[in-house]
Amino acid sequence: QVQLVESGGGLVQAGGSLRLSCAASGRPLSSYTMGWFRQAPGKEREFVAAISRNGASTYYADSVKGRFTISRDNAKNTVLLRMNSLKPEDTAVYYCAAKIWSGSVYSPSGYESWGQGTQVTVSS
Repeated sequence: QVQLVESGGGLVQAGGSLRLSCAASGRPLSSYTMGWFRQAPGKEREFVAAISRNGASTYYADSVKGRFTISRDNAKNTVLLRMNSLKPEDTAVYYCAAKIWSGSVYSPSGYESWGQGTQVTVSS
């Protein structure tokens, strides 16, 4: 099973930017479809973005489309989430996740491995 570690979270003002990174180890990242999810206090974990194994296809939640960009570098076993024009409602713990089987990229239940999460706080 692949191990995932997120980094890059922090406190930023509304309108600012952050770049989250997910470092994978244990198995080649190229075997996995990768996703980012987030969870705010008192809310369910929600889909943010996903990227196919070779990076050819990307998927975004409507709430982040046009502001966030997911990318991957399989040679470096890394997945990035660039977040621009951040809003207070983007405040959450952000999780990186990996799935090896086909199926919907939008549901957290389809992912086998998860990182520990990184906090993103956007102040107004």
